Amino acid sequence: MKPQIVPSLKPALAKIGRPEPAPFVPDEFQLLALDAIRRNDCLVIAPTGSGKTWIAREAIVSVLEKGGRAWYASPLKALSNSKWVEFGLHFAPENVGIVTGDTKENTQAPILVGTTEILRNQLYDAMHRGEDLNCDLVILDEAHFLGDEDRGVVWEEIMIYLPARVNLLLLSATVGNGEEIADWLCAIRKKTCTVVREEKRPVALHPVFLDPSGCLHPFMEGKRTAPVIYEFMKKHKSMRRGSRRVPDYVGILKVLERFDMLPAIFFLKSRAECDRALGLRPGLFRHSGDDDFINDLHELLERFPSLAGHRQLVALEQSSLAAHHGGQLPAWKLLVEEMMNRGHLRAIFATTTVAAGVNFPARTIVLFNSDQFNGHDFQPLSAIQFRQMTGRAGRRGRDNIGFMLAVPGPFMDLAHIRKMLYARPENIESQLKNDFGMALNLLMSQTPENIKNIFELSLAAWQRRNTRRGGLSAAEALWKDFSRHLTFLKKEGFVNEDATLTGDGHWAARLRLDHPLLVAQCLRENVFPENDEKLLAAAMAVFAYDRDDELHVAAREMPQKFNALLRRMLLAVRPLQRRLEKAGFPYVRLFASAGAAMYHWAGGRDWELVIKASGIAEGDMATLVLRTADNLRQIASLKDTHPYVAACAVRACEAILKEPVLFL
Repeated sequence: MKPQIVPSLKPALAKIGRPEPAPFVPDEFQLLALDAIRRNDCLVIAPTGSGKTWIAREAIVSVLEKGGRAWYASPLKALSNSKWVEFGLHFAPENVGIVTGDTKENTQAPILVGTTEILRNQLYDAMHRGEDLNCDLVILDEAHFLGDEDRGVVWEEIMIYLPARVNLLLLSATVGNGEEIADWLCAIRKKTCTVVREEKRPVALHPVFLDPSGCLHPFMEGKRTAPVIYEFMKKHKSMRRGSRRVPDYVGILKVLERFDMLPAIFFLKSRAECDRALGLRPGLFRHSGDDDFINDLHELLERFPSLAGHRQLVALEQSSLAAHHGGQLPAWKLLVEEMMNRGHLRAIFATTTVAAGVNFPARTIVLFNSDQFNGHDFQPLSAIQFRQMTGRAGRRGRDNIGFMLAVPGPFMDLAHIRKMLYARPENIESQLKNDFGMALNLLMSQTPENIKNIFELSLAAWQRRNTRRGGLSAAEALWKDFSRHLTFLKKEGFVNEDATLTGDGHWAARLRLDHPLLVAQCLRENVFPENDEKLLAAAMAVFAYDRDDELHVAAREMPQKFNALLRRMLLAVRPLQRRLEKAGFPYVRLFASAGAAMYHWAGGRDWELVIKASGIAEGDMATLVLRTADNLRQIASLKDTHPYVAACAVRACEAILKEPVLFL
């Protein structure tokens, strides 16, 4: 692949460089949003890197000046952690607290940072106690998660339960129907919600195309697709998805390096592709004499000593390349992000998870695929996904221009990429749905009639009414489903006939985890150990594991004590599982091998040996440890009703939260 460009690309490449330093002057949209949030609610829709955090910080200042408190919530623990550090530097550490499950510090501070789930849970508790949330401003970052199939329900609950007295600031780069969301909020909160929309990117995006010879072309000519794209599509119609040809990553890197278009993010289909790409780097060597690279890397390895032998460290040291995906340790991902942000890496090979939430820009993003795996199958990229990825192209204050490079291949539909360049983000649709945790928590403070009214306030009901669809209304459907949950809870003894919680219902409502009834049944039947933290951690891992595939733990690796506990657990929950299935609720699969892996980790087995024995990716094991710890914290909260198991849960947390999963 010989690096070359067509002459028409030269004007764009000539813009490459660092902008001249200039004093900060807020944009008009930032001032409009700040004025709006000081008075009422505000939804800000603006591109990645355009300064939405500045609005949040200034809004917090306005609240603090009046002696008030602010809550900043994000969907990601990593994003919450980074905002905690950022706000601590800006407002002074004593003014900022954090609560994410893993981390809980300075929670009485006037600024609290955390995850949306924690904020929702605090609203549940405030309603139960009949109190107002001790807060005057709530900021929901990445607000498009309202439309997320799995987690959108949490966002919608927050918006419904939040007292109207508390101003609400929503921040997102990708909301298509912002005015509809604002109208709904106005209707349920009885106050103005101003939509502030900014379309202009802080760094201009220039789409380019790389043909197989190594020649760069503009993707567009004005508003029209460049003729070379049309010609390529006609010529290569026969390109089949079954092609096994590996992209020439080294050749592409050399093209980008030749024209000063690095650093880059290569978005690949899978974790395995990202890892394999690191091995394909002949002829790529880090520039010698880069003392800053060595010093910064050593500093980070001192912070994370467990990474000193990381198998991908050689590629980073020798070629300034790294992979970044969910199968890796949190500490390794943080090290990669730090090295990229400090300007030390040529490129990272990443899955699309890097596009969401974390501040991780580059000069160029490289697309090999026009589709994305949604957990079940591959679907064409949505406008929201495309904007999340291209939002990483161009670093504010460090780039005059950013590039999106489309590389042809068996999974690349160039016509779809052209469509996405001008597509508006999709409309957000309500994802509100019932589950047993939601039902129990609402019944702590609400009557069934009140809950029916809550469903009438939902975005689902608002959208159904406004589209005038026939059939059962959204509120009626939600109520009908809630009634089904309520009937089951009554039969199981968690709710009285008058729809108030029983004693068991009250403590079960505090089990804010994925399978509260199954865990509650084990507690009812005294199945969980009270004096063996390794066993309790293993038991909770069985409920915390959220993947669809069993771990490959050999029979000899299944501890006898754990097998005995597992039999008692299954005897306790299987009749309940059958009753749930008979009542029309989904059957919950429980994976014993996840518990065995956690037993060994809690018992002090070396991390590498646990990974090897279970066959699980490091990042997935780290996630399992963190999810198990979250579940154990729920058990630990029951010290008034189950004191011995609660105390054991505290010790179990301490046994599993250690390096390399948890780091300082």
